[in-house]
This record gives sequence, C-alpha cells and structure tokens, in this order.
Amino acid sequence: MDISVVIPLLNEEESLGELYSWIVRVMEKEGYSFELLFIDDGSTDSSWSVVDRLAQSDQRVKAVRFRTNYGKSAALYCGFERAEGDVVITMDADLQDSPDEIPSLYKMIVEEGYDMVSGWKRTRHDPKAKTLPSKFFNATCRWASGIKLHDFNCGLKAYRQKVVKSIEVYGEMHRYIPILAKRAGFGRIGEKAVTHYPRKFGVSKYGWERLLKGYLDLITVMFVSKYGRSPMYFFGGAGTLMFLVGFVSVVWIIVQKFTLGNPLTNQPLFYLSLVAILLGVVLFLAGFLGELINRNAPERNHYFIDEEID
Repeated sequence: MDISVVIPLLNEEESLGELYSWIVRVMEKEGYSFELLFIDDGSTDSSWSVVDRLAQSDQRVKAVRFRTNYGKSAALYCGFERAEGDVVITMDADLQDSPDEIPSLYKMIVEEGYDMVSGWKRTRHDPKAKTLPSKFFNATCRWASGIKLHDFNCGLKAYRQKVVKSIEVYGEMHRYIPILAKRAGFGRIGEKAVTHYPRKFGVSKYGWERLLKGYLDLITVMFVSKYGRSPMYFFGGAGTLMFLVGFVSVVWIIVQKFTLGNPLTNQPLFYLSLVAILLGVVLFLAGFLGELINRNAPERNHYFIDEEID
C-alpha cells in the first residue's frame, strides 16, 4: 500500500464528508493505493455516525472511536499503530489542511529520501492570539532542538513508515514529533510550505492552556532525549557540584571561626552551605535511583535497527 492517511478528529461532523471526497479525488487522480484512518477522539456530536457511513460505503476507510477525549497525541499513536502504508500522512479534520499537498509530500519521502516532511503554514488564517505565541514557540523549539523547522505543530506531515513505528507519541507530545523522530535516528527531516485554509466549520479545539503545556512538554522531551538512558549524568553531576560547593563553603567558614573567631551561627552562608550539601546528596541519590530503575526497565537495551543481514 502506498499511503495511509491518519486523521484525528473531535466534533467535526460538518467537514468529514467533504474531507473524505477531497482526499479520494486526489488519491484516485494520482493512482495511489491508500487507506483512510479516522480516529474519533471522543466526539460528542454525530462525527462517529458520519465516519461509520463512510466506512460502510468504502472499504478503504477504517476508524477507531475513543470512549472519551484523550487528546491528539493518543489519537495519532493509535493511528500510527494501525497504519500499513509505505508513507503515512497526517492531517487535521477541519479542512484547514489541503489534501492537494499529499502528492508533493509523498514524492519528498519516496523520491527525495526524507524520513519525515513537516508542513509549514507560511500564510496562516488564524487570529493573532494564536499566530504570535506560535511564532515564539517555534523559535524556542528550533533553538532547543537544532531542527530548522518553521512550524513544529503543523498537523499536515508525511512520514516514512519506519518513523511512525519507532516513536511513541503520548501526553501532548504530538507537537514534538520531529524531535522524537530525530532522537530515534531519523535525521532527514524536511519542510514544505503548504496551503492553509480558513476554518470552514466549527471552532478551534485548543485554548491558551496549550502554551503552558507545550513548554512543559518541550522541557520533558529535551531532558528525556539527552538523559533518558543515563539520568545519573544530570542528577549526579548537579548533585556532586552542589555538594562540593556547600562542603568547601563550610570548611572555609570553620577555618574562619578558628582563625578570626567568627561565630558559625551568625553567618547566613553557613546555613546556605548546609542546604547545598543536603540538596547535593538528594540529587545524587535521585540519579542513583534513576539508574537502578533504568537498569531494570525492559527497554534498557532497546535500540532501533534500520536493516539487518543474516
């Protein structure tokens, strides 16, 4: 199979029929073999009924329905598990992403050798309250990850099948799939400017709280990427540094007491030094416990094998 299209959705009953027809028209024009995977993330409208009718009339349509709203990351992970196409395309269900971009994205994967291609909504039809924070957020991601993408959070992306089978998307990590892909060893990450349409039906499902969650998740994914397999390098290093600073300070204060007669308890530095020593010990123990947990984890020797010859 050439292409799997994974479409997470939440309360998009008005747009699903038009989106289905648009995708099928593009696919049949290009002669691709394909499947459509609709992941209903706990819709409370009639979205599931629409998807069910589409699946009954077209065997290429597959669907999964969550009992409640688990989020876009869970929907993508579920779709990635079931995708069988050589190339996996993701897009939103609100008709703001254009299926006309699919052939170009597919060729960038198959012919140009990219592992992943991310869409770039160069011209966005969203309010300033969304676009301005998004620009700052993307700049932070570029700086932290070293991946030169303009739009990390664009829903329109293309992947080689190996990529989606090698990453685990959870929480709100769908924003950082390029970082997860790079961590898994897929370094050929490209970008394509794509058409972004104004929302035709309904309202956006994302509020201001996604900004806070986004930055917390960025810290998490960067930390796990760098220290996930060796937590002692971070916690042990920071703990050792704090312990040495506190210990040297205490020794210096004690020397001052015996040489100059300065009382220990009258110096705030003495108490700060004790706190530094205690924090150093706690951080070192945290790193040690992290290593013990990591040593007993079932995936401690899990590596991504690209090819193998017996």
